[in-house]
This record gives sequence, structure tokens and C-alpha cells, in this order.
Amino acid sequence: MQCHRIEELIELLTPVWLQHQELNLTEMLTQIAKEAGFTGPLAELSDDMLIYQLKMKETGEGKAIPGLQKDYEEDFKTAILKARGIIK
Repeated sequence: MQCHRIEELIELLTPVWLQHQELNLTEMLTQIAKEAGFTGPLAELSDDMLIYQLKMKETGEGKAIPGLQKDYEEDFKTAILKARGIIK
């Protein structure tokens, strides 16, 4: 895992862990994995899955994934024209 990924994971994990201070790190990771529907061994838990789950934890159902909303277009035609640089 690269340094920036570790920093991002710690930044996302801190507020959640402060809410559940009675848990140790392994218990916290197990809880996040369960919330994400991960059933495999903890050793196979990817940093991508943890980061995604922590980002989506505070986002309500039906909301856009954080970081993707800026690229969201309601109309497909407008999205294509923007992608081709025809409109701004």
C-alpha cells in the first residue's frame, strides 16, 4: 500500500473509530468488512474496499459516490458533448 493510501485510510477511519473507541483495530476492520458484506478472511480485505466502504458509510442510499458527482450529467447527450469537448 502506498503512503497516500495509508494516509487516506487513517483519515477516513479516525472519525468512525472515535465513535467506537472500545474496539481494537482488528475488531474495527472486521466491523467495516461486515458492513460491506465481505465474508472472507481479514487478510484478504483490500484497502480499496475499506476506503470505499468508509467513504460510502456517511453517504445515504441513492447518493452519488464521492468523487464522481462532479462528473455526473443528468442528460446522456450533454455528457457525450462535454466528453467530446463540444460544450463546456
